[in-house]
Amino acid sequence: MLTQFQAAIPDRISGIERQQVISAMIEEQLSEHDRGLLQAYFDQLLLGLRNWGASDMEFGGAGCDGKIWARKDGQKAPLENSAEVTETGAGILLQNLLTQLQRETLIQCRNLDFSYSIAGENKTRIRFRADAYFEMGTLAANFRVIDTELRAIETYGFNPFVLRMLNLTHTKEGLILVTGITGSGKSSTLDALVDYNNQIIGGHIVVISSPLEFVHVSKRCLIRHREVGRDTGTFKSGIVEALRQDPDIIVVGEMRDPETIVAALEAADSGHKVISTLHTSSAVESVERIIAETPSIEQERVRLRLAAILKCVISQKLVPAMNGGRVLAKEVMVVTPSIQAAIKNNNTEEVYQMITEGKKYGMCTMEQDLKRLAATNRISIQTAENFANNKRMMQQLLQAA
Repeated sequence: MLTQFQAAIPDRISGIERQQVISAMIEEQLSEHDRGLLQAYFDQLLLGLRNWGASDMEFGGAGCDGKIWARKDGQKAPLENSAEVTETGAGILLQNLLTQLQRETLIQCRNLDFSYSIAGENKTRIRFRADAYFEMGTLAANFRVIDTELRAIETYGFNPFVLRMLNLTHTKEGLILVTGITGSGKSSTLDALVDYNNQIIGGHIVVISSPLEFVHVSKRCLIRHREVGRDTGTFKSGIVEALRQDPDIIVVGEMRDPETIVAALEAADSGHKVISTLHTSSAVESVERIIAETPSIEQERVRLRLAAILKCVISQKLVPAMNGGRVLAKEVMVVTPSIQAAIKNNNTEEVYQMITEGKKYGMCTMEQDLKRLAATNRISIQTAENFANNKRMMQQLLQAA
């Protein structure tokens, strides 16, 4: 079917125009039966990769060279013996998954974030976070598996003092940040925090995400899920709207721009608990990034507001384990009065040492946690050195062990 479809597209048509032709042909010429067959083929591909243990799949575009690529245990490589997916074939398979409005948005904006689900075992749904984009005029996409099982908060090994910061019962306002690079498990931690509160206290949690990933079932908390682009215009508008919806916790999938950052700070400043993520590798970098992302004329005001509302920062990495797979390494900062004063007075260079000495509050630096993992033979010493933020401090800690 793919071969016949591709043969009907003139070779002289390329780039965006080729994708427009594919979109029109899907809408006007493919029957629902044929579209269902194409979708079923793609679903089986995704299911096979998920069952194999891959976290991501890449296909389409010139870079893939007709191959399907997958990431497993942090390493990305082309799949051996996989069927060839031509650039045109990838465009057909991908656009077939989308609604007409999504196809129009993709062609107009050259990018589309969306969620996708397939049937799993026992009537379960396996969800994926997808990003479709153009590469050299051809269509490509990444599909990331969304865990179907929540990670229990107990598996993170948080100190009871830290859990009080994360728990709506004890702390009903302020900003909680989960940070790390792409693929470091931020979304899983975010979902674990939602589930933790969902089990222990009656409240209202509004989750604003782009795209929507894990869908929680309301237990003790009423949980609303709002997807940017479908249920609300932007992260900022979603936050502002949430303030009129009687929330206890507002979960912001990502503070990706100054408008979202300011809106999240204002929501936390108004007496709500806000939980969000940043693409930063340490607590200190997170504080500096938030301030730097705002206009210079606003930075002093943002610094003072951040010092007042920030409660906890969890920075994490997934590092290769000795026995295969990956293990979580984390840095935890609890905002004590001393750290609050350091942020307020623009002395963030002092914060790292305060985290180092903050064990009684449940704090630890990334280097201290990597040392713990190496000391228990969960990771190698070389891995600890490779993934440390502060290489010199890591070497000192390992030498002192």
